[in-house]
Amino acid sequence: MKVYDPSTQPDPKQWLELDEQERIGLVVAYHRKQRIKLEKTRVHAAFHVIVENQIAEGLKSTERAITRLLAEGLSRHEALHAVMCVLVGHLNEAMSSPEGFSALAAQAKYEAELDRLTVSEWHRISESEGDGN
Repeated sequence: MKVYDPSTQPDPKQWLELDEQERIGLVVAYHRKQRIKLEKTRVHAAFHVIVENQIAEGLKSTERAITRLLAEGLSRHEALHAVMCVLVGHLNEAMSSPEGFSALAAQAKYEAELDRLTVSEWHRISESEGDGN
């Protein structure tokens, strides 16, 4: 795999065969080629990679969310951003949780949030966080 395009789902086998840094590099290259300006390009790319990894690994809640968001009219790139928004919120919450943090409970909560994700919910979340990316 030599090129990444968020409008097309990468072949899961080819995607997962790449080193994590190669995946991030492909996402960075896509955004640069498209002249998409980001404050933290590599961080943004890393979140793209996490979501693409979830899809490639068959995480059903992520697959359902992407399918639902596409059906609601988002481009695949926008749908990835919507899932990324939920992921960022989930990670922020997990990092600020007390020591009694349960990975299993956190995963279940994340998947439930993805199952509730709609375009209008994404807009609500992104407006409250001040960032739709």
